[in-house]
Amino acid sequence: MGTTIYRLFELLILFVGIPVSFTLEFPVWLKMTIGLLGFGYVVFVLLRIEKKQFKISDNLNWKQFWKQTLLKLIGIAIVTTLYMWIFDSSNLYIVIRNKPMLWGVIVFIYSLFSVYPQEVIYRTFFFQRYEGLFKSERLFILINAALFSLAHLFFRNALVMLLTFLGGILFALTFKKTKSTFLVSIEHAIYGCWLFTVGMGEILGFPQ
Repeated sequence: MGTTIYRLFELLILFVGIPVSFTLEFPVWLKMTIGLLGFGYVVFVLLRIEKKQFKISDNLNWKQFWKQTLLKLIGIAIVTTLYMWIFDSSNLYIVIRNKPMLWGVIVFIYSLFSVYPQEVIYRTFFFQRYEGLFKSERLFILINAALFSLAHLFFRNALVMLLTFLGGILFALTFKKTKSTFLVSIEHAIYGCWLFTVGMGEILGFPQ
């Protein structure tokens, strides 16, 4: 399972074929089955083939991580708040204002059951399996971000594609630097929850 041709074929199936197939009209249960099988394959390869251990490193630079993440969050908060205020003011902070309990529940569920699996697939697995196939680090980061964006194609929304592409770049850079699924999942959860908080949840599939 380690040849270059096999890995390229694997990449095309997991990161292009499956996401594109989710834009087609077929039963939701079948889409969920395909998604679960794909995730099961990813976990199997990481644990049994790549011998990856899922544990939190003892030497993480938490101070630097929080400083950089909070600085980026401030920038994201300013830009997205201005965007909502100009283009969709009626939904600005709509959930946190009107349904704070729902906000809390969704933030918890999203962070635990959506963010972490995404980071296992798109950062831990992707970097482990494919980083060595690319000579250019910049190209690898861009491809990772583009494929992360492609995973959201089923939303059929250009803004979502742009946001997830930019987010994909940030997450890929964080993972490249820290090699920590845990840290990049925290960062992903913070930005995703912010978008929900500021009022952009509807375009990202959050209930409002």
